[in-house]
Amino acid sequence: MKSNYLFPILSSPTFPLLNLCIFLILSSLLPRKSQGVVDPSFQLCSAEPETCGDEQPIEFPFTIRNKQNRSCGYPGFELSCNNRGQPTINIQRNDYIIRNISYETRILRVSNSDFWNSTTGTCVPLTQNISLPGARFELAPFQTHVNLLYGCSASTLESTSKFSYPGCDHGENKNSSVLVLPANDPKLGNVSKACTTRVVAPILDPYERENVDGIEGALRNGFRVKWKASDCSNCQESGGRCGFNYSEWHFECFCPDRPQAWRCISGKKKQKWVIPLVISSIGIGATIVVIICCLRRKFPYFWKKESVSHQNIEDFLRNVGPLVIRRYGYSDIKKMTNLFKEKLGQGGYGSVYKGKLQDGCLVAVKVLKESRENGEEFVNEVASISRTSHVNIVTLMGFCFEGSKRALVYEFMPNGSLEKFIYKEYRSKTGHQLEWKILYNIAVGIARGLEYLHNGCNARILHFDIKPHNILLDKNYHPKISDFGLAKMCSREESIISMLGTRGTVGYIAPEVFNRNFGGISHKSDVYSYGMMILEIVGGRKNIDIEGDRTSETHIPHWIYKRLELDEDLSLQGLVMNGEDHESAKKMIIVGLWCIQIDPSNRPTMGRVVDMLEGSSEYLQIPPKPFLSSSS
Repeated sequence: MKSNYLFPILSSPTFPLLNLCIFLILSSLLPRKSQGVVDPSFQLCSAEPETCGDEQPIEFPFTIRNKQNRSCGYPGFELSCNNRGQPTINIQRNDYIIRNISYETRILRVSNSDFWNSTTGTCVPLTQNISLPGARFELAPFQTHVNLLYGCSASTLESTSKFSYPGCDHGENKNSSVLVLPANDPKLGNVSKACTTRVVAPILDPYERENVDGIEGALRNGFRVKWKASDCSNCQESGGRCGFNYSEWHFECFCPDRPQAWRCISGKKKQKWVIPLVISSIGIGATIVVIICCLRRKFPYFWKKESVSHQNIEDFLRNVGPLVIRRYGYSDIKKMTNLFKEKLGQGGYGSVYKGKLQDGCLVAVKVLKESRENGEEFVNEVASISRTSHVNIVTLMGFCFEGSKRALVYEFMPNGSLEKFIYKEYRSKTGHQLEWKILYNIAVGIARGLEYLHNGCNARILHFDIKPHNILLDKNYHPKISDFGLAKMCSREESIISMLGTRGTVGYIAPEVFNRNFGGISHKSDVYSYGMMILEIVGGRKNIDIEGDRTSETHIPHWIYKRLELDEDLSLQGLVMNGEDHESAKKMIIVGLWCIQIDPSNRPTMGRVVDMLEGSSEYLQIPPKPFLSSSS
């Protein structure tokens, strides 16, 4: 049967022609080394990095003006060398001195050149606001900012803490001091009205500053930005030099023979016997290819198991081109995790391990289980989270896709996930009990992160799996939304989206997601999940089985409504609460109940949620009880 099946193909008159075509194609792919000519672009971009005089190497995507050709870098990443031999870069019309470059994490440490060059006791220079993220740069994690207020009235200066510099002549009041207020200072609104100019300046969080003295030292110390440019690692690993084609406006890999799209196809210099060997193997190779193609047509399911997921992911990576995050090899993953020595957690998706990059930065590496599915969750995670940059969204630093091996590299979050700090069964085991103020700040932070996903990106990102397990906490208990495996992207103008099946976790899924009779699926579905999670934070227990046995099982919204009706104590976490804590708890409860309204149109947007949480509870009304909140 096999010989009968293959005989028509092998005996076909087109078979020799097929061999000839394959020979011509493969021959064209062989490196063109005639006369030993090296491509001019490859010679133009030196393999040795340049410097401005200090020890900091300048490599792709950066170039130094008047020292390197701009084609050897990325648009907008041209540096200058100042008279002190320091590299400087212009970001949003301000010059910044580059203090450090981490090519692995794509992070610059910069200081405003005006602050850096000013001497102690002189006026703080009037500078521009830094409104990141932008097209090229975004604030790196763990950044904060202060408000510099110039030209303030004398009475304002006397009633507010300040630091003084003589000779300031900005605005109407000459020789006035410069007021400095933190980002969330309650005095900011009133004080800014009494000053002529207000400037927002980013600075590092306190625990990252290097022995700085006061706000002046913090401004001199600078801040960190993360850059966005094509990944150069594939090109460099293949022997090429990264560059940019300005005439056609795209990244190119300059290779010894000719420019390539992403990497050099030709390898090292071939020995004389390689080409004859390749030519003599063409016929055998072509025959094998034909046999494999026939087997794939006859037994498609046998091949589909291993290829569908792999092909879908490769298609995605090919279509989007180089990502702003790094692609690691599996050997890199094993090295950074020390052969998976320290496991942080495990779930249905796979396992998470603690790792360390070459520059010492700690990371969490999620190694995914091998799957025969279409790779949708992996693609969702990489596609959605790589587009985000927000203090309340976890940072994806890289990924691995090598054969059946898939891994995601995140910033390390030392305090793990939120559920171990709010559920009674976890708290009793660990002894961790967060103050009510921290819980309130976590709720506000998550709301800001969701509002950013819904309205702050070029494309609206719907998470579809908001729950305590997917909220990570950094060393200061700042929350970050993680796990975008079920996320879906749509245009910001798209109010209702189509979706097959149900996404999410039981207890947090909005009614319209599992039954379209309740309404259309939209960003309001995330609002419902957020509301249910906030009520769990307040109640300190899970949505279902909060009493611990079936006979008294109660849906948590019904339980909270009952407490409100009976005017019972709102200290649901068992914490000692002052007046401010009671105010925060009341706002969280009312906001949570509005978020879980059955009709999506009755739920607030996440922007409105932030306003409700940060405003006064005096004007908040308790919403009607949803009919699904009954224990029945």
